[in-house]
Amino acid sequence: MSDVQGEGPVSVELTFVVGESDTAAALGSGSLPVLATPRLLAWCEAATCAALEPALDDGRTSVGTRISLEHSAASPVGAEVIVTADPTHRDGRLHRFRVSGRHTDGKLVATGEVTRVVVDTDRFLARLG
Repeated sequence: MSDVQGEGPVSVELTFVVGESDTAAALGSGSLPVLATPRLLAWCEAATCAALEPALDDGRTSVGTRISLEHSAASPVGAEVIVTADPTHRDGRLHRFRVSGRHTDGKLVATGEVTRVVVDTDRFLARLG
């Protein structure tokens, strides 16, 4: 069984609205009522999962193994952030994605790279016990 079906991952764009629970103050990563870097990172990972999901065989999933993110602009509560994930590299089970976040007016919020590895779900979970 191969790890991925067909051509592999696709580019994905997801839109999120910054809520009170997404702020640095709420998540403990600062004291300001702006988008927290950990939440932005989670959104970037969600985009990479969505990009890889259509290509996965049944019984397979992916896990994040490396993340590099530069959070370069603040996003207030209520701001819409468009997060994109574009596949850039594939080597067997390893997949790299270029990620970015922008406000709806085009202002760049973040850039980075996320690496994910395809795993067999049951085997991965069995190793935890």
